[in-house]
Amino acid sequence: MNRLNYQKELDKILGKIVQKKNENDAAVPTLFLHSCCAPCSSYVLEYLCSFFSITVFYFNPNISDSEEYKKRVAEQVRLIAAYNTEIEHSMETGTSMKMGYPISIVEGDYVPGRFFEMAKGLETCPEGGERCFRCYALRLEETARYAVRAGSDYFATTLTISPLKNAHKLNEIGQAMSQKYGVAWLPSDFKKKDGYKRSIELSAEYNLYRQNYCGCIYSRNQSLQKQL
Repeated sequence: MNRLNYQKELDKILGKIVQKKNENDAAVPTLFLHSCCAPCSSYVLEYLCSFFSITVFYFNPNISDSEEYKKRVAEQVRLIAAYNTEIEHSMETGTSMKMGYPISIVEGDYVPGRFFEMAKGLETCPEGGERCFRCYALRLEETARYAVRAGSDYFATTLTISPLKNAHKLNEIGQAMSQKYGVAWLPSDFKKKDGYKRSIELSAEYNLYRQNYCGCIYSRNQSLQKQL
C-alpha cells in the first residue's frame, strides 16, 4: 500500500503560504498546535513560526503523575518565552536571530481520568499499539475542538517528530478529526529533514528537560522494565 509522504504534503502547503506572502497577502495563517512536550515542540516551532501565527495547545491527560505534568508544562512555557524573546529581538534589530511570529500557549484541562477511562482493557497493550492510537485520538479531537473555538486555520501535533510514534496513524486520525470538526489538518512527519535530530540539539541549547517515556504509567512501567 502506497502511503502519502506527509512531509511533501506539508511542503506544498508551506509553498502556497510563501507564494501568498510574496503577493502581499497580509493575512497570516493561524495554527493550533498540539504539543506533547517542550523538546518535541522545539524544532516544530522553530520550523513553522515564520509561516504561521502559532498557538501551542498543551493537552496531555496521558501524563499520569501530576508533578511530572507540571514539570513538562513549565518547560513548555519557558521554551516559548525564550523563543518569543528572540523573535522580538529579531524584529527590533532586523537580524535573523529567530525570524517568525510570536507564539502563544493555551493549556487544556489536566484530566488523567479521561485517559484511564479510554485505556480500560488496554493496560497491557504494547507501546505503539491500540492504546496509543486511542490516546492520539483523545488528544487530537480535543485539539480540533479548541482550534474551531479559536477560529484557527489549521491544527496539527508535534507527536509526528518522535521515531516512536506512528506518523501515518496520527495523520489518519488528524484528517478524520478535520472532517468531523471542519478545521483544516496540517499534515506532517516532523522527524523528516532531520527534525528529530534538530530537536535534540535545541533541547541541549535551551537546557530542556527530556523525559524518557511518553507520560502514561504504562509507558513508564515499560521503560523501567527495559532498564532492568
